Amino acid sequence: MKQQYKSYQQTCDFLQECVKKYPDIITIQSIGKTHENRDIMLATISLNVENADLKPAMLYTGTIHAREWIGNELAVSFIDYLLSNYSTNPKILKTLTKNTLYIVPCLNPDGFEYSRTHFSFWRKNRRDNGDGTFGVDLNRNFSVGYQKSKDTASNVYSGPKPFSEPETKAMKNFVDSKDNITIALDYHSQGNVFFPAHKFNHESEIDGTDLNTICANMNYEIHKVTGRKYGIHRGKPPTKLISGSGREYYYSKGIIAVVVEVGTRNIPDFMQNMKESIDENIPALLKTLGEAQNYSKQAPKRVNNFHIESYTSKEVTLSWDYECNKDIYFQIFRNIENKEACNESNLVCETYNTTFTDIQLQSGTGYYYYIRAVNNLTKVKSPFAPKTKIKTLLEPDEFSKTIFPAPKEVGYVASKLLETNRKHFGLNSLFIGVNETKGTSYGVMQFNLDSIPKDAIIKDVRISLYPLNRVNAKIEKYGEWSISFVDIQSVSELSDYEQIENAKIIETLGQTIPSEQLTQGKWSHWDFNESERTILQSHLNDGKLLFKIAGPTKLPQGRDSQMMMFDLGYGNFGGGLHYRPSIDIKYTIPSTQLTIEATKTLSVYKDKIEEDNLTCGFDKNNNKIYGLMEFNLSSLPDANETIITDSYIQIKNKSATKTKQDIRYNVEFVDLEDISYESIQNRDRIEFIGYEVSRADLQKKKTHKFIFDYYSRLALEDVHKVDKNAKFIIKPTSSDIKNHSVDWHCTNDKHSVKLIVNYINRRKEPIKQVTNLKLTKEKNQLKLTWTNPTCDDFKGAFVVRNRFHKPKNHLDGDKIYAGRDNYTYDDFGSLDIDKYYGVFTYDNVPNYSEPVIIEYKKDKK
Repeated sequence: MKQQYKSYQQTCDFLQECVKKYPDIITIQSIGKTHENRDIMLATISLNVENADLKPAMLYTGTIHAREWIGNELAVSFIDYLLSNYSTNPKILKTLTKNTLYIVPCLNPDGFEYSRTHFSFWRKNRRDNGDGTFGVDLNRNFSVGYQKSKDTASNVYSGPKPFSEPETKAMKNFVDSKDNITIALDYHSQGNVFFPAHKFNHESEIDGTDLNTICANMNYEIHKVTGRKYGIHRGKPPTKLISGSGREYYYSKGIIAVVVEVGTRNIPDFMQNMKESIDENIPALLKTLGEAQNYSKQAPKRVNNFHIESYTSKEVTLSWDYECNKDIYFQIFRNIENKEACNESNLVCETYNTTFTDIQLQSGTGYYYYIRAVNNLTKVKSPFAPKTKIKTLLEPDEFSKTIFPAPKEVGYVASKLLETNRKHFGLNSLFIGVNETKGTSYGVMQFNLDSIPKDAIIKDVRISLYPLNRVNAKIEKYGEWSISFVDIQSVSELSDYEQIENAKIIETLGQTIPSEQLTQGKWSHWDFNESERTILQSHLNDGKLLFKIAGPTKLPQGRDSQMMMFDLGYGNFGGGLHYRPSIDIKYTIPSTQLTIEATKTLSVYKDKIEEDNLTCGFDKNNNKIYGLMEFNLSSLPDANETIITDSYIQIKNKSATKTKQDIRYNVEFVDLEDISYESIQNRDRIEFIGYEVSRADLQKKKTHKFIFDYYSRLALEDVHKVDKNAKFIIKPTSSDIKNHSVDWHCTNDKHSVKLIVNYINRRKEPIKQVTNLKLTKEKNQLKLTWTNPTCDDFKGAFVVRNRFHKPKNHLDGDKIYAGRDNYTYDDFGSLDIDKYYGVFTYDNVPNYSEPVIIEYKKDKK
């Protein structure tokens, strides 16, 4: 099997043959010699290759770790693909016309050959350390973040000093000499995950959106080929990040740098797995090579101050700054998940303007927006502005809750760890699947539903888990992961493995996730269908909801693990409380119906007004006769907490017009200070109500319902808020008719005019803002303190950090805290970075207040 992989010498021979066959497209060079005197080969590929260094370039490096053969094998295949197809594939031709590829198939030739011929699991180079050990981990030997280590036998021994190794020194010298490199991809195995570069902090970077979007666009191409999805993950908090890697060195030079971990084994079956990995990555590589020009000096400038200007439940208005340039237009992309592709499939706008309103959105839903500038002449695009996120407002009758399981009610149980299963709750991670150490492991999550009204009408539900690590899911296309409703009566002890394994399953949520679509670093969501929402609703009286997370339970012969790790938010391995499993529930509540009798009905003629009468039509002189209805709204509850969900005027005619002309009658919501014929003729109409009543309808003498639309209901609420009576007129729509009128039942009988109002109690406006917001340094951290408002409806403060502009909404930046305390620490905030903090208050709807903003400025030295 292994002879199918190319050796170092076969790779060199292949490159030599390519130069002979395609001299105008490819050149090769040795950029250095290894300890064992092997050449470190680099190929340059571009149309008219003699001009390659004048074009924007992507750098590819492979097999810096000896046992990770995919890097070399993919490089050879990608080179062959480009050279064999550039003359017939217009996409390749266009890409190579404008961009250059620098590609090092094997950065660790000595270690690679040692892995092939002596010890396949060898990782380092072959430096003689002089103490009986060999090798330096080349991906710990670059200068950025370098940490000196003394254990020379370690697989991650970093060497005596940065760039002590000929391989890393060769890369440094080459990269330092090429200021046209804009993107660098470093190919590794294993894990099927992208690791974008970082700066040893967890604050957003100006190019953070670029890093994630390049990975997401590659992911899109990969998924088209094999259906596989890679994770996108920047790694753990700063103290746990890799130090001294090539990725961070390239990034420090202003290059968009990413590590790509491929496959689930270092040296997989060539035909079954390696070929899939190669086939799915070639279009992804071509896509990224084409992006090199968009990060070069010829690219337009990045858009500034991209932000949410305003938003409702259905619309979002975006705004941004850009210097006037008639050749520049803007592309805006929208996603409903983070770290997703930006391409034609989600391009929502192209415009020369600096504002855009996105319409027909879903209420209470999170949206991610991306923008880049495009030169209309060259078609070169700018880097992305930092993405912005918004959660649209809820509809007036909606509520939402995000519920987290208590620490003692979330964890995992494993068949081989029966004595310690109780300790797996509220600590570290959820291990789901099977391996030799733990046996079969199931995740357990119990949610308390006490914050949801027992009579709630469930509209949308989503469960979210954050996959933290999939390295131990080692088998491609084997096993599926699922979340299931559990009959809570069948489990008395959450940490009892036997009970969880044999628990009664009510229903499994949606679709299971196969192993090739497991990711890490991206939230996984399960959206409930109608059947699942009904099950949840039936559990509201129980007050609890129990879920079982299951993966594969058996391993193929010779394999030791198929285990997925999900973040629990707690313990040493957790990413923090913000990464806890959660369930989001959007709901409404049943309405109360109120019948309001008319306090006044009038027939208003040209020359008179008749009280306790309701007639409309035309008099003998063709003057219109108006009927007026007035309702006192004081029986409705507090206007600030009353949402009208449905309303209509109920009215029945006594007589019918005898004419055969098509006279229609309609109802208007009007604003009248005094009542006279002239004031009605010159009325301010608020809204039409319902539909027109036709002559045929009148002849049936049936009851008519004039139904309020959305804006009419809002208008009715506004009248209630200012403590006015609601006034309506009914009138004919035709003209040139005489002596035709309709009498309506008005008051004091069973058919009297009625205003029917259905309403719910729900707070409309946010509560007051926090006060006394202060920012101090404490124990090398930033601490924010504030005074919460005194209000029974206060549920908490929501703190957001944004490096680029003042936060405009509670999702506009990185979440720092949410809760009832009056202080928080920014655990990962850097003292060396300027930023804004916004503090929002929220109630039980939730409505969010306008933010109170405070700016942090780093100390000037």
